Amino acid sequence: MLQLQAIRENKDAIIEALEKRNIDAAPMITKAIKLDEKRRATQTKMDNTLAESNKLSKDIGALYKNGKYQEAEVLKQKTGGLKEASKKLGGELNSTADALQNLLYQIPNVPHGSVPAGNSEADNEETFKEGDIPVLDADALPHWELAKKLDIIDLELGVKITGAGFPVYKGKGARLQRALINYFLDRNTAAGYTEVQVPHLVNEASGLGTGQLPDKEGQMYYIQDDNLHLIPTGEVPVTNMFRDELLEADAFPLRYTSYTPCFRREAGSYGADVRGLNRLHQFDKVEIVRIEHPDRSYAALDEMVEHVKILLRELQLPYRILRLCGGDLGFTAALTYDFEVFSTAQDRWLEISSVSNFETYQSNRLKLRYRDKDGKTRLAHTLNGSALALPRVLAAILENYQTADGIRIPEVLIPYCGFDVIS
Repeated sequence: MLQLQAIRENKDAIIEALEKRNIDAAPMITKAIKLDEKRRATQTKMDNTLAESNKLSKDIGALYKNGKYQEAEVLKQKTGGLKEASKKLGGELNSTADALQNLLYQIPNVPHGSVPAGNSEADNEETFKEGDIPVLDADALPHWELAKKLDIIDLELGVKITGAGFPVYKGKGARLQRALINYFLDRNTAAGYTEVQVPHLVNEASGLGTGQLPDKEGQMYYIQDDNLHLIPTGEVPVTNMFRDELLEADAFPLRYTSYTPCFRREAGSYGADVRGLNRLHQFDKVEIVRIEHPDRSYAALDEMVEHVKILLRELQLPYRILRLCGGDLGFTAALTYDFEVFSTAQDRWLEISSVSNFETYQSNRLKLRYRDKDGKTRLAHTLNGSALALPRVLAAILENYQTADGIRIPEVLIPYCGFDVIS
């Protein structure tokens, strides 16, 4: 959520920056400023009314003490009117504050200066590419056919149990899945991230804190009786560990990693690009989250990007990095790098990680602050990234490592799997 002070002081710059997202933010920004002015004026009027009422109450007490009952009664009638006025002003203040808050929730984050202009993923900017794309036999299969042939992932059984998008991993497929989770967690903790196990359901305040609500409400599974949401990503519970926290300046950096299942409705997702593991309603992911001092957040973002590079380099998967354009940038992000791995059997790139800096957008919602060395309280910066999302990594391993003798296991995963081939 954008800070009101920044909106007031940088109105034109914010409107211009949000044009990168292909939106005309001028009406919302202008309305936010007017609502804030109304809120402040109403607050001042209510404060003055209450102050006058308090003064009269003291005067009434003095008049009664001096036996001036008639004068006291006159003032009592006046204070009654002031109390009614302050009550009405309080209602106006609350409704104005609610309208302002709801409007601020609808304004996306301001893109970083390096974000390229563009309308869609076609306009994203490739910043890095590494790894050789393997040459497969003419009869190479996509992962969903390999999984069925080797009986390691059963998509149809998942449909029977739950529905489409809920696969069942079996035998060596389940073991490979678990190996990837443990490998990612081990590499993350070795890089200084503290592992945490967090709830897989969150309350409304948590969804609002990281920006999933109200923006992505339709994409989250909701448990109405308990007013809880299944998490779409581990970012939500991990970042919300610091909601309503005041940190000291020497607490940074704060680095956490967590494995969680993730649940997304993916409403409206159809077509060949969602086959197999390409797009699921339930999937596993290992997340990294950082809470940083504003002066270091972009250096931290670069470190996170380098860390994900290491994971893909060790898995020996061909990948590329894209800087997302304004039209493809997530609602809460200031800058995002997407990692895509090449699926040779499908002959296409598959997104497997997003690494983002949200600057103060999430922390303003979370009320996540720190006390700087000068004693002033400021908003921290939040960052997160996938390290990594498993389904498409697993799909790429199955497809890129397939041979006539079976699926070779990446060398770095063999100690975790206990086998070197799936045949």
